[in-house]
Amino acid sequence: MNHLLLLLPLLIPIYGALLCLFSWRNVALQKIIALMAQSALFVTAVLLLLWVNANGIVLTQIGNWPAPFGITIVADLFSCLILLSSTVIGVAVSLYSLYGLDEQRQRHGYYPIMLLLQLGVSGACLTGDLFNLFVWFEVLLICCFVLMALGGTRPQLEASIKYMTINFLASGFLLTGIGVMYGLTGTLNMAELARMVRTPDPDSHQDLVTMASMFFLVAFGIKSAVFPLFFWLPASYHTPPVAISAFIAGIVTKVGVYAMVRLFTLVFIPESDFTLLILSVIAGLTMVIGVLGAAAHYDFRKILSFHIVSQIGYMIMGLALFTPLALGGAIYFIIHNILVKTNLFLISGVVAKQHGTFALKDLGGVYASQPFLALLFGVSAFSLAGLPPLSGFWGKFMLAKAGLETGSYLLVTTSLVVSLLTLFSMTKIWNEVFWKMKPVAENTNTTEATPHLQFLYFPVIFLTCFILFISFFAAPLINLASRAAQQLFHPELYMNAILKPPLK
Repeated sequence: MNHLLLLLPLLIPIYGALLCLFSWRNVALQKIIALMAQSALFVTAVLLLLWVNANGIVLTQIGNWPAPFGITIVADLFSCLILLSSTVIGVAVSLYSLYGLDEQRQRHGYYPIMLLLQLGVSGACLTGDLFNLFVWFEVLLICCFVLMALGGTRPQLEASIKYMTINFLASGFLLTGIGVMYGLTGTLNMAELARMVRTPDPDSHQDLVTMASMFFLVAFGIKSAVFPLFFWLPASYHTPPVAISAFIAGIVTKVGVYAMVRLFTLVFIPESDFTLLILSVIAGLTMVIGVLGAAAHYDFRKILSFHIVSQIGYMIMGLALFTPLALGGAIYFIIHNILVKTNLFLISGVVAKQHGTFALKDLGGVYASQPFLALLFGVSAFSLAGLPPLSGFWGKFMLAKAGLETGSYLLVTTSLVVSLLTLFSMTKIWNEVFWKMKPVAENTNTTEATPHLQFLYFPVIFLTCFILFISFFAAPLINLASRAAQQLFHPELYMNAILKPPLK
């Protein structure tokens, strides 16, 4: 049973993509296939999480080659939670794409590429060795590049070239770090690397291991858009259609954070004051610079893009504090942010479909014409800002409590100030888009025809239900996140599960 559940998150999207390719001329059939594949992936992720929660870490060795020689597919609570979150937004974005994406892009490979992107996410979450982690990130990179360029508009091509160039640079750092670790240890299996790092021999060259960790920090720092490596993200994420930018914004940077947390709790052990200081500085500056960028802009999607950067800082804060409570808070916050950020992008798309623009100065009066949409925006916006009792509050509360327990008062103060600035920028969107009167000039503009506008509410409502659930019934998810953090804080559980002989 566990072998099947581990492989289905890889098999479902790849076979779904192949079926979409075979149905190239039938867009309606592609829509059905993609939605069914995303729904099946969601069900599989739920079952896998329940199985891991009940039975502990599960794995399979491809070709029955034992670790560390074969390819390991492994799932713990951390990977299951991120995988499940990605499938939730996969379903939501697939629903939105039915009527929220233009037919030209749908005819030119949107659905198979989106499923292959989901395949890359699943692979990155479930792989047990560094080389395959690199491979799955390259799958992510290629799919993101194609999706961002799909349509061929000048802003899209400019943004996709920036995205591709910077992320190729990140891949170079990642491959260099992998090469150093392989040269030092002769293995790329993460459990075996963790064992060798924890039982070093006199010739183990710990300085070179630390150097390799910096290569990984830079590589995943670029992919996660941390300070000062974030500049490519706000220049890229606002250019493609919302159906594309919502999925990429919701999950891709979080996969980078996932990989960083995985490696720096399993392999590189950030217990030195130097490493934790670097992570703390990165976390604080990422929060501040991201939220200041959001406060300075007046484009709906650009504000949300800068907030991606700011919110990444909170996730890195959990790693920098490096306590079970901090890691649990970071995991909860990642899940919260995946849902909230995707929902805010989808809401911006609904607004733009009705009014034909993302510029705040050209918008207004949405509360009067679409009060329910204003309510949905309020739930996600206030959750992003961390107002109690919404989901963002619980994640920030866990992180702040962990920071106070470790004496990181400056970092905690920074996180609280950034929360206030986040609330300010969300209030700015509320005032400009929903509350103020329509600009007079807009009355003379011809807005986009939206015969299926009401259908676009369904994915927003779908995600809002999840946000409200983890807000008002936060205890189960906090418990799962805390247990996932305990597994990360005790890497011997991961090592023993993989390196012991497989049960027959």
